[in-house]
Amino acid sequence: MTDGITPSQTVGPYFAYCLTPQDYKTREIFSSDLTVPAVGGQRIRIVGRVLDGDGVGVGDAMIEIWQADPEGRYAHPADSRPKGNTGFAGFGRAPTTADGLFAFTTVKPGSVPGPEGRPQAPHIAVTVFARGMLHHLYTRIYFDDEPANAQDPILALVPDADARQTLIARRLPAEREPTYRFDIRLQGEGETVFFEA
Repeated sequence: MTDGITPSQTVGPYFAYCLTPQDYKTREIFSSDLTVPAVGGQRIRIVGRVLDGDGVGVGDAMIEIWQADPEGRYAHPADSRPKGNTGFAGFGRAPTTADGLFAFTTVKPGSVPGPEGRPQAPHIAVTVFARGMLHHLYTRIYFDDEPANAQDPILALVPDADARQTLIARRLPAEREPTYRFDIRLQGEGETVFFEA
């Protein structure tokens, strides 16, 4: 037997047990509701679908998000700025339904420092796990009502304007609380821009 690297395996469909809220009589490890009572800022919802190359919903995907708090601070040791006493972790996880739908309740993040100290527009980091994928995918959610998008150094790395639009969540009208629509297209026409880790 020779030493070597273990080959990659497809991701899923086996996310339910102890990963997402299910009826397994175990405690919920992470939730799709990131809000905590002490966190300030604007409470928002993010809804969307994970779609395959044919535009069909992927029913066994899992979406993880990580974000800064409303003041632009991460709940991470690498962020040495003073933290508010809110308990906001900034991490959430949601499965997709049979139709590929997912939803998160969170707060709108603040601006964070970017490359060379330039401020980044408020955004949420997204990781996508789904069947048939050897490696998970990374993308971002930006908000269509943020003027700071025009100067964001990461959005500027995407030269094609149509491709940049795949990173922008659209605010839905006539919702009780601010709700943004963000679909994730894994391939094909309108494929979401994905980033290297």
